[in-house]
Amino acid sequence: MTPTERAIAKLPGHLRRFVVAQDYDAYTPRDQAVWRHILRRLTGHLKDRAHPVYLEGLAATGIGLDRIPSLDEMNEKLEAIGWCAVAVRGFLPPAVFTELQTMKVLAIAEDIRDHSHIAYTPAPDIVHESAGHAPILANARYAEYVRRCGQVGFKAIASLEDQEVFEAIRNLSVVKEDPTATVGDVKHAEERLASAGAAKRHTSENTRASRLYWWTAEYGLIGDLAAPKIYGAGILSSIGEAEHCLTDAVKKLPLSLACVDTEYDITTMQPQLFVARDVDHLFEVLDQFEATLAWKRGGDFGLQQALESRTLNHLVLSDGTEITGIVTKLDTLDGEHAPGLRTVAAHLKGPIQVSKNGEALSAPVADDAVVLFGDPSSHAAHCPASGLVFTSLALPSVAGGPADPEAWDQAFGELNTFAAGDAEARARAAKAQALAPDMAALYTELRGQRESGRPDPAVLARISEAAARHPDEWLLKAELDELRMPAHA
Repeated sequence: MTPTERAIAKLPGHLRRFVVAQDYDAYTPRDQAVWRHILRRLTGHLKDRAHPVYLEGLAATGIGLDRIPSLDEMNEKLEAIGWCAVAVRGFLPPAVFTELQTMKVLAIAEDIRDHSHIAYTPAPDIVHESAGHAPILANARYAEYVRRCGQVGFKAIASLEDQEVFEAIRNLSVVKEDPTATVGDVKHAEERLASAGAAKRHTSENTRASRLYWWTAEYGLIGDLAAPKIYGAGILSSIGEAEHCLTDAVKKLPLSLACVDTEYDITTMQPQLFVARDVDHLFEVLDQFEATLAWKRGGDFGLQQALESRTLNHLVLSDGTEITGIVTKLDTLDGEHAPGLRTVAAHLKGPIQVSKNGEALSAPVADDAVVLFGDPSSHAAHCPASGLVFTSLALPSVAGGPADPEAWDQAFGELNTFAAGDAEARARAAKAQALAPDMAALYTELRGQRESGRPDPAVLARISEAAARHPDEWLLKAELDELRMPAHA
């Protein structure tokens, strides 16, 4: 088995179905030029601006400057630091992305941005996921922070509106990367995202967790507030952001728990950023945030979060039994009658899954359920005539999603299958078709001239003459200009 095949084989089935094989031959010659152009500019600009581990981390994680990395090469290096990488299509559902993180698996979007969006793209791509996220993982302490962020995000409770926002963001990113998309298409996608955001009734734990990740692992600065270094993957992989973020045009704030209440716009460069003192500071804020979650607090707070979410969550009872379902109603008493509980009964809509230590005890059942809390003498009035009944002295934890995702997926996976990426496939096909065969041949020939180490002036002149007939191919001209510099003479 290849290193990547070994990484995929370790994944449970409900995660493995989101993984795709990296089709390396599908990258066009212009795609390879896009990678080289970005990495050369980024590494030159970031030499003295990024966290010190960044440049050495590129080599440590199998990422070169001149060509798009293969996942097999990356995995050979990542295995040494306890991580691995798998290829995926575009945006993943948040629960999938975060669960992969908890397993030390880096999800790499296989596609690469179009040359017209070379400075910044809102869509996940291999530049962002590999050259952005992977190098900093060479710092073991930071790699553990990323894993912990995944754990917190995976446990956080999401709302129905979160799903609508996710789908709208995914749609907008695809539209913006589709060279055939019209101005009207982009406007409609932007309006869909705005509408989804406006429809949110409350700020979920999942939203707040995503903000923490955004303002640290994606768009974080570190060090002295007056002269910070870059470590966030979104900046490390964006020429535009890397050149913009350290200017006075971007407000710098000390990292604090306030970041989870600070919104962001994924479609544009950021007007403000948070600066962590050091990696330990990241853990301090993460610990503070984790302490606010229903996963840690349980009780009435956790039940209320689950009720407002209207999504699938699981309750952890006093004896460790986990009840997965959708909380639809809470019966409460006037005073607290159990630790952290005024709630005497929590009603859950089926199907119901019962598990312990994250492992299902049986297949989900279609019945509804009620969980009765505290003194059994108070249960009689709240016990249903039918359905499942559970009792617990307290409620230590309430967490997002099913307690056993694999068993839940085996039962309902066909009904909950993520849209298989048709939109991304259409955008990829349109981008490939937009590169004419004669232009692809010019990019290939120019690459061969560079790799030969002795560019032929006559060949370069012929390519230049051909390129002049295609003024929009600025990237080809940039590659030509580089080869004509004295160092290549």
